[in-house]
Amino acid sequence: MRIVGKIPLALAVGLSTAPVAQAGEGGWISGDWYLTLGATGLVAPNFEGGRKYMLSAQPIISLGKVGPEARFASRNDNISLALIDDGSVRAGLTGKFLFSRESDDELKGLDPVRWGGEVGGFFEFYPLDWVRARAELRHGIRAHNGFVADIAADAFYDVTPTVRISGGPRVSFASSDYFDAYYGVNAKEAAASGLSEYHPGGGVKSTGLGGAITWKVTEPMTASVFTEYSRLMGPAADSSLVKERGDRNQWNFGVSTTYRFNFTM
Repeated sequence: MRIVGKIPLALAVGLSTAPVAQAGEGGWISGDWYLTLGATGLVAPNFEGGRKYMLSAQPIISLGKVGPEARFASRNDNISLALIDDGSVRAGLTGKFLFSRESDDELKGLDPVRWGGEVGGFFEFYPLDWVRARAELRHGIRAHNGFVADIAADAFYDVTPTVRISGGPRVSFASSDYFDAYYGVNAKEAAASGLSEYHPGGGVKSTGLGGAITWKVTEPMTASVFTEYSRLMGPAADSSLVKERGDRNQWNFGVSTTYRFNFTM
């Protein structure tokens, strides 16, 4: 089983608009916070762009300051700390942890991708009461030196007070440095792997759709089933790794559960 995950990589040190701490108070850090822990089990490609599928797992870790209750949250949201949150608009910091990609099987002969992460910002709002739009822009650390931008819109509907269905489109963009790390094949790698040499530029990475059914088991505990489809585009789809050993069509589906802990600083 492959273990991959997403963890917070950046936290706010402070806000320029934070109130001055009074005697016995800790300023912005004081107040009510939450910690959400959980796990996801899913079937997904064995590497980004691969055609073989395998069982994998993702831990879910989220830390934030309690504000107006979010009307919608998706398992696709990377770990975020909202610096602006009024219930209809949220914006702040986001982070993602990336595990290494080893040069095994179809990847033999390619340079491994080192473990690392991505850090950046997010912005989300509700164009309609039942639709949430979210965008993230992240920069790679160690694993790659590029930029990645993810945009998603989800419509949601409460079938019952405890059961919600949701889904919508997704699109992802990336810079040439990102594509070079995950889809590029230089002359040395081409000779060692048998793949055609390929030097990608930047552009659209993928488009797709996703959906989920979420059940509020108890007030702090939720469970969900989900499926996601994405079709690789542009530099990813043109890669010799995808054309010769992979698949443009990428699916994943699985189940997840989370539990939320509230505490005061």
